[in-house]
Amino acid sequence: MLWDIFCRVIDNHGDLGVCWRLSAELASRGHPVRLWVDQADALEWMAPQAHSQVRVRPWQASLDANEPMSQVWLEGFGCELPEHFTQWAASKHETKQSQSLPVWLNLEYLSAETYVEKCHKLPSPVMSGPLKGRTKWFYYPGFTPQTGGLIREAHLRHLTQLKLNDLGPDQSATSLQLANPVRQTTLFCYEPAALSQALQLPSLSGPKHRWRIAHGRGSVAFDLALANLPHLASQIQFEKIPPISQAEFDTLLAQSELNFVRGEDSLVRALWAGKAFVWQIYPQDDGAHGPKLEAFLDWLEAPESLRQFHRVWNGLSSEKLQEIDLPGWQACTLKAQQRLLAQDDLVSQLLQFVSEKS
Repeated sequence: MLWDIFCRVIDNHGDLGVCWRLSAELASRGHPVRLWVDQADALEWMAPQAHSQVRVRPWQASLDANEPMSQVWLEGFGCELPEHFTQWAASKHETKQSQSLPVWLNLEYLSAETYVEKCHKLPSPVMSGPLKGRTKWFYYPGFTPQTGGLIREAHLRHLTQLKLNDLGPDQSATSLQLANPVRQTTLFCYEPAALSQALQLPSLSGPKHRWRIAHGRGSVAFDLALANLPHLASQIQFEKIPPISQAEFDTLLAQSELNFVRGEDSLVRALWAGKAFVWQIYPQDDGAHGPKLEAFLDWLEAPESLRQFHRVWNGLSSEKLQEIDLPGWQACTLKAQQRLLAQDDLVSQLLQFVSEKS
């Protein structure tokens, strides 16, 4: 099936990251994609290899009458279709160049909140415009079998990871020990006020530890935090990571013992990496990120030490950061990963839903 996927970059490229991963995974299963983007520059480093089955189109680049109608339209994160596209589609339908209009989906933001299961797959009638009378469908990715699942590529469908029940008779999930103490931490964040505290934790400083700093806002925040800690400057080992492809970023997370991630796409990648992680949720002025974070921590079945660290890291608690329980946090991630692997992935579920609605 031919898919039209629409993405408007709001900030930080996370929306584009998700839409590209989705497009590439569909293409890997034989489905060609037209990916409509208003700011595609980041794909030069995010996906330098591109994909022969994914055709990136500028947001305002109209289709001519000879272009084929797709079978699926997908709006990424609630963006509306370009006006020129809806007019083109209506014209194709009116002139009988298309037998039927496609399945129309609105791919929503990722959340573990309870409303996701209630709203997943609900219809939304189109009340105005050239396509008035059509129906679009809300589609929610998520963490439970009652949602649309997560993007999981082919190499992750056969993911092998440490089985918690195979640790041996003298070990338990909470006593899981790594061969060495934390050696490498990836930092991909916004501007957490607690970053200075994190840099002063004994487990995250000293000659046996190295920070790997992803480009962007987190890199600037790291420089500012380090400048305010001159007494630690010589003790903090770090490496600045330039913009890298999605595949390289995934490898970076897999090679680290602890991952600080932000937004939606890198949270999912941290779960697939199977390592201890801390998530910085996108802060919202109305405080909606607080309940959203708590819902995720509940689903994660996070131990209290990980909950406390998340609340401080996200500015939702004035407490001080406590030391990191790396074995316990990784064990928590691996348990969550096992639950996710038992569920159908996002693309498989999307294909099934489209088949049902076609």
